[in-house]
Amino acid sequence: MTKLPEHPPVSGQKNVARPELSLAPPAGRSWNFPSGFWQRKTTVIAVFSGLAILAHLLLRFGAHTSSSTYNASLFATLILGGLPLLYDLLLKLMKRDFGSDLLGGISIITSVLLGEYLAGSIIVLMLSGGAALESYALRSASSVLAALAKRMPSIAHRKEESQIVDVAQQEVALGDTLVIYPHDICPVDGVVIEGHGVMDESYLTGEPFQITKTCGSTVISGAINGESALTIRTTKRAADSRYAKIMEVMRESEATRPQLRRLGDKLGAIYTPVALTVALAAWAISGEAIRFLAVLVIATPCPLLIAIPVAIIGSISLCARRAIIVKSPAVLEQIAECRTAIFDKTGTLTYGEPKLTEQLIAPGFTQKEVLTLVASLERYSKHPLARAILAAASAEGIALPEATGVSEPPGHGLTGTVSGRQVQVTGRSKLIAQQIAGDDQLPPVTGGLECMVAIDGRYAAALHFRDAPRAESHSFVSHLGPKHDFERVMILSGDRESEVRYLAEQVGITEIHAQKNPEEKLAIVRKETAAAKTLYVGDGINDAPAMMAATVGMAIGQNSDVTAEAAGVVVMDNSLEKVDEFMHISRRMRVIALQSALGGMAVSIIGMVFAATGHLSPVSGAIAQEVIDVLAVLNALRAAFPPRVIHDL
Repeated sequence: MTKLPEHPPVSGQKNVARPELSLAPPAGRSWNFPSGFWQRKTTVIAVFSGLAILAHLLLRFGAHTSSSTYNASLFATLILGGLPLLYDLLLKLMKRDFGSDLLGGISIITSVLLGEYLAGSIIVLMLSGGAALESYALRSASSVLAALAKRMPSIAHRKEESQIVDVAQQEVALGDTLVIYPHDICPVDGVVIEGHGVMDESYLTGEPFQITKTCGSTVISGAINGESALTIRTTKRAADSRYAKIMEVMRESEATRPQLRRLGDKLGAIYTPVALTVALAAWAISGEAIRFLAVLVIATPCPLLIAIPVAIIGSISLCARRAIIVKSPAVLEQIAECRTAIFDKTGTLTYGEPKLTEQLIAPGFTQKEVLTLVASLERYSKHPLARAILAAASAEGIALPEATGVSEPPGHGLTGTVSGRQVQVTGRSKLIAQQIAGDDQLPPVTGGLECMVAIDGRYAAALHFRDAPRAESHSFVSHLGPKHDFERVMILSGDRESEVRYLAEQVGITEIHAQKNPEEKLAIVRKETAAAKTLYVGDGINDAPAMMAATVGMAIGQNSDVTAEAAGVVVMDNSLEKVDEFMHISRRMRVIALQSALGGMAVSIIGMVFAATGHLSPVSGAIAQEVIDVLAVLNALRAAFPPRVIHDL
């Protein structure tokens, strides 16, 4: 084994100050965050209204001044705060946007006409405070993503011959050698080529573990290095690394108006005429216009329906912390309605690499003896099956003796001497062509991959390999029906039917479609999606068309940027457990969103009844509605925090 060059001493090296990365978007692009001007305006109006109402109460009940004096602050609120809000509502009406905040505008006008200036001022506070609360709530729900942006390192320590040079992160290229100092944040994805230590990836993955890093270990951008310096070789540019993916979802999720928010608009469109009808009925029956105002005030749910997008953004934030990138927020609603699950085989239900699944040992040899000799030889091979053999030997705790005279001519297998014994690992046809003793005992040809072993010129064993199913595949598939209401589960693969059927039996799937090219996959998914909403999970480029045709497309792992672009959801870790986590987060998001919206509306309707019967004044109704709205939004913020059980595998 070639020895890596010695790491240059890092003592005395200076870390250049790393200013936090600006949240400014790239040239020509926009983050699409809530408008800063609107946020500042509503915040100023809310603060001014609150101070004005406080001044009114102090002058009226503390100083006992005249009505013209203590109402002056309320007039200022209605003019300086109410008029801008009414103007914004008028613009919405001109666009035929009849939202529930229309009730607030009518309430302000009615309160002025009836001389209820305090009630009108409280409604101004409600409308402006609700908008300010929306901005705050969305920032709170997205705080993890914003913090990730601020933590992005701007400097990388690149190793150039015997020097370590500080360069801008954007200048790091594929294959560069970087030094990660103790406690530094890893700037790009890469592989450790020197050093041994640990990294904290919890900020990105949500898993509270220190991950051991040694030569060959992968590192992800954003991970915090431990006490030891590590040298890595970059495998991705900064723009393609984990950090960049999360920044991308932040832009896209903020810019996309999800479908569930439209459901909130529909609820508001129904709720507004109901509230107006109750208010008009109360006025007509009692003959008191004050009851009309009281009903409208308690019915004003300006920040109420904000709870729905707050729940969505909170769920996207939670997904990001769990290494699940939600590219299309609408899938959070749609996946709960999917009834057909379609899986690619390789890399999705399997690990995507061969595993030693069977060892057929010839008479005169033992399983441990054969595995010891073969694994000792395979340490010097770059064949794809070598890693599977070494993994099997390691799992059994076998100590490997040294091998000598190792040779691997292309197409002729691997030969060498181990503990004085001649060992050959080759294919079936090569072994038969050599007329090795005992070749009449070769087992019949089966599915999967195989290699033959000869020891001291005699056939010793047949080793069979398959792309083994993930450890969680069977439990994941078996729980899709009982836990997530899926009615059909199928495998759609381009692999041979024998391999697909073998895997299907292992994981408990009965419906398979094998040897399908991308065009055939696309046709099948379109047909299934026309019959019922579908979930498609894959990882390869050939999955991209089918993924886009499904109701919800989910890419697992990071094998293909094309697949990630086609998917609505990208699971950054190769784990079906994360797919289950997304389903649970989605279901919980929908419950919280509807609970907040419908629950708040139900309480408001009860308040409307009290106001219509004269038991709530406009002022007390405004205060009660503000409390309802705040509670609804706070409840929606729960979606940003992980539940006690986030998966049930």
